[in-house]
Amino acid sequence: MQRILLAFAILITGLTFVGCNGTGIETISLSAPGRNTLKVRIDVKTTDPCTVRIEYWQKADSLHKFTTTSSPAGTDHALVLTNLRPKSQYLYHIISSEGGKETTSKVYDFRTSGYPMWIQDFFQTIAPDSTIVPDAFKKGFILFSRRETPGIIFLLDHKGDIRWYHQVNGTGFKTTHFTRNKTILSILGTEEYPTSYGNEILEVSLTGDTLLHLKKGESDFKETIHHEIILNDRSEIVTLNVQTRIMDLSSVGGTKQDTVKSDGILVLDRKGKKVWGWSVFDALDPLKDPKIMQEKKDWMHANSVSFDRDGNYLMSFYNNGQIWKIDSKTGKVLWKFGRGGDFKMPAEGVFDQGHAVHRNAQGDLMLFDNGTSKETTRTLTFGLDESAKTSVLKHHITLPKEFYTARMGSAYLVGPDAVLHCSSKTNSIVLTNLDGRFLWALKSRIMPYRAEFVPQEQVAPYLVN
Repeated sequence: MQRILLAFAILITGLTFVGCNGTGIETISLSAPGRNTLKVRIDVKTTDPCTVRIEYWQKADSLHKFTTTSSPAGTDHALVLTNLRPKSQYLYHIISSEGGKETTSKVYDFRTSGYPMWIQDFFQTIAPDSTIVPDAFKKGFILFSRRETPGIIFLLDHKGDIRWYHQVNGTGFKTTHFTRNKTILSILGTEEYPTSYGNEILEVSLTGDTLLHLKKGESDFKETIHHEIILNDRSEIVTLNVQTRIMDLSSVGGTKQDTVKSDGILVLDRKGKKVWGWSVFDALDPLKDPKIMQEKKDWMHANSVSFDRDGNYLMSFYNNGQIWKIDSKTGKVLWKFGRGGDFKMPAEGVFDQGHAVHRNAQGDLMLFDNGTSKETTRTLTFGLDESAKTSVLKHHITLPKEFYTARMGSAYLVGPDAVLHCSSKTNSIVLTNLDGRFLWALKSRIMPYRAEFVPQEQVAPYLVN
């Protein structure tokens, strides 16, 4: 009989363990990474090299079992259990494989603790008729984050239950994005950085592993970044950065050594080396802007960047209500859409500001319009003819007055027939159909900058409804 060591890398309050005696297993250690209620790491040491996976399930529900991915062949194995619920009893066994032969250990158990006090009762959902809520939405998850310290990323289900979270101390998540690599990429910033500005880049896996962590001042990461962070097809980091120019503004009422702050696009490789850059200053002359003296401290105010279907950039600006398409190789501005832009627009499609501008799954240009001039927030979807420079307003969803938000926000499709809107200033996330019919809402104790919908297939097997 092998003696089993139950070691704790981190004390797991409320977890209980039963000793193990599996053939080929030397030791088993359980810990809670980051003291996270919904994740348990199990370290297994085997006597001989093999691969290991763990099958686990709630004690009260043996019909629904989860299985980790297999560890690489060796004698030391680290596996993270996700899909856990708070204050629940779990059973698990360890399956080792060597030379085509599998061995299953006896069954062990542990119990998860409750949520930390600082995230309890954060969310309340409203769904008067659950039968009209799309099945795809019920199966998927809502991603958003807390910008204040401590920063927390959440994945919620449609009931408002926290199904996954990741916390950092001493800083906040300014903006967070789910990537095509099934990772979560974020800008972090301490309290000295306002709203959506930050000084760190963090990418984590769904098992909570840190895949990338860059800090301002390292390598070519020199400027403050803000509002947006995404991956390109080479898994390089694309973000917006603050750019400053000392200029002679005496001809418009300023000084000869005046300061103008605006924006650019910064592309970094995984080690923080600059791959590509672009600046508003190279495309537009501040002296030709009649409002430059009013806006020189935040000229243009870029608030999103995304990829168009051809790989070029779509960049939105809050101050002038425009969206620009920018060549991702040359930096040339290919067109401008919005007030005073290159496209003919239907009168009902004119927007004040655009947030979270992107091409949706149907190939249309989609944006969240804060609507400050009328104090009416909308979600708009356009079909663009880039050759003829014409546009068609395909969908126009007006949110009720109680969800008006002068700043921040987002809108993303949920399947082909629904839209998830984030009304930041009202601490609300709202699901409607394409006609604007209310389907579901979430009220939060935190102010979400954006809310993304993540389909179940994107997070399986790490998270499943």
